[in-house]
Amino acid sequence: MRSLTKSLVSFLKAEDGPTAVEYAVMLALIIVVCIAAITTLGSNANSTFSFVGSSIQPPAGGTTT
Repeated sequence: MRSLTKSLVSFLKAEDGPTAVEYAVMLALIIVVCIAAITTLGSNANSTFSFVGSSIQPPAGGTTT
């Protein structure tokens, strides 16, 4: 019984490997980077489409629907 208790205490004290808190911090950082990248790409795409849209001229004498 004593050896079982000893091994349980040593297992609980061991700090090998990442814990759930470290995984949560890594996940939060990944999410922040993804959101920043998507926001930047969205802004660039919006400005590109706006530029192309303003550069296109409607056909002469044509009607737009």
